[in-house]
Amino acid sequence: MQTEVGKGKKARISYGLDDIAIVPSKRTRDASEIDISYKLGPYEFDLPFLASAMDGVVNVDVAIQTGKLGGLGILNLEGLQTRYEDANKILEEIATFEKEEATRKLQEIYKEPVKEELIGKRVEEIKKGGVIAGASLTPQKVEKYYKPALEAGLDLLVIQGTVVSADHVSKVSKPLDLNKFINEIPIPVVVGGCCSYSTALHLMRTGAVGVLVGVGPGAACTTRRVLGVGVPQATAIADVAAARADYLNESSRYVSVIADGGMRSGGDISKAIACGADAVMIGSPVAGAKEAPGHGFHWGMATFHPELPRGTRIEVGQKATLKEIIVGPAYENDGTLNLFGALRTSMATSGYENIKAFQKTEVMIAPALQTEGKAQQQSQKVGMGK
Repeated sequence: MQTEVGKGKKARISYGLDDIAIVPSKRTRDASEIDISYKLGPYEFDLPFLASAMDGVVNVDVAIQTGKLGGLGILNLEGLQTRYEDANKILEEIATFEKEEATRKLQEIYKEPVKEELIGKRVEEIKKGGVIAGASLTPQKVEKYYKPALEAGLDLLVIQGTVVSADHVSKVSKPLDLNKFINEIPIPVVVGGCCSYSTALHLMRTGAVGVLVGVGPGAACTTRRVLGVGVPQATAIADVAAARADYLNESSRYVSVIADGGMRSGGDISKAIACGADAVMIGSPVAGAKEAPGHGFHWGMATFHPELPRGTRIEVGQKATLKEIIVGPAYENDGTLNLFGALRTSMATSGYENIKAFQKTEVMIAPALQTEGKAQQQSQKVGMGK
């Protein structure tokens, strides 16, 4: 549906995850019988969950723990873990910065160059943990750095930027040929982010096994204010899911849709999958784990950009263990613990037995969902009022 912005411009109305609600069906199921596993390329995962490739979220230990819980931790191969041998010392220092100085000091810290020997070393360390090794590189640096990761046994590569397209135009440098690169590299590749039907369809045609959906919804991201670009996440996911369906008809190949960013609770994750996602990539909830490398702080991949930072360092605290956040048990009532137990219960309550079935559930535009009847929780800052 379009509305008139002014006489010279029309625009679609779009919705974020807070704007919608899942409508229960006529059937309910037992939560213990719900299957929330999914497949990404050749790999099957018990949980539809990727931990974001951010330095305050994933290090080697968190990647291993995430894998053992049933998800996939993505390590940033252009981050602190590959710039510093002892990255934890640097991470401890970052946690001491005053908020007014954090961005400037992060820019200084990230001037340290990436070291190729550390790329291979970190991947080997993850592999020794007995889990699938996933890692991220930007389109600008992937051809420079992917080989040591591949030689060390990398299983899955994420090519990730604020916005990634299959049709990058440049007169000053040779752009990455995604089609050529993805079809020549011997491991599966996920690409993103994107937030539109047409961009997603082009990315799927490169041969990627998954597409990341999300431009600017992350808790630590400021892209939407700095650049003015982005699409609210519920609409973005639904549009990319439509591209997945059309590409499946075109090619008989299924590409996973991964909602990336903007999800704080089990309800948010449930709504993302109800809109069409196969899995979610989350950062700030994992950054709040006691084991997370950020020591209670979280920042995006563009926070330290030397010329135009598009993120900020936020304090998330150390809420619980990684296991409690991902699979429980929960001892809080605000939806931020046992995220995937909540997904399982949401699916059971709505009557759907697996992820693909749940993608077909009815959703409703519901701007009152977060506030209706919740005045006392909000005034007391408990439950849904936190």
